[in-house]
Amino acid sequence: MTEKKYIVALDQGTTSSRAVVMDHDANIVSVSQREFEQIYPRPGWVEHDPMEIWASQSSTLVEVLAKADISSDEIAAIGITNQRETTVVWERETGKPIYNAIVWQCRRTSEICEQLKRDGMEEYVRSATGLVVDPYFSGTKVKWILDHVEGSRERAKRGELLFGTVDTWLIWKMTQGRVHVTDYTNASRTMLFNINTLEWDDKMLDALDIPRAMLPEVRKSSEVYGQTNIGGKRRHPYSYRRYRR
Repeated sequence: MTEKKYIVALDQGTTSSRAVVMDHDANIVSVSQREFEQIYPRPGWVEHDPMEIWASQSSTLVEVLAKADISSDEIAAIGITNQRETTVVWERETGKPIYNAIVWQCRRTSEICEQLKRDGMEEYVRSATGLVVDPYFSGTKVKWILDHVEGSRERAKRGELLFGTVDTWLIWKMTQGRVHVTDYTNASRTMLFNINTLEWDDKMLDALDIPRAMLPEVRKSSEVYGQTNIGGKRRHPYSYRRYRR
């Protein structure tokens, strides 16, 4: 049996995707990086193409193994670190995004945030989620997509659409749609997650008219989330996360 000597870190950032191979002493063996397009539809708006995020990240994984001259059989685990609040909504059946990813920098949901404040939600948001009411976070981005893509809210209620931050999107793609999951650190940046109960917050979901059916399962960062295919082999990706821009 081949000894599993290496760990791969996938680093999905705002302007590029990277992959790093490390040995068990945390020495870097090889690195691969690919930039991707920044989309600015209008001033203050920032988007990414989720399929380009996936293509760039999966390509770096293939490249980094080739540069290190190692086989997938030698990989013990894969971890993910990612830009966090960036928001993706996609079809459960096809895996196709219904809109571009709305990036954490995007300010298009400012009016939604102002409406939350007018509705007296500011203190509740702070106490329940630990955040301030701001377009930075994922919740108002999800609402914007559901408000502006025709029929999407009803589809989300029927369980046909899924929401995820970038970690969730990558894990979904890596597991070929078998796993829809996030961890506590990413969930806590959505403005939809109650940090006291460690559950999705129904009051926030109601305030933003976001169906619970589209939300991922929330789990600990250091769990095994599933299996992925690398070079035709099935291996466990571990999802350790840290803050990333």
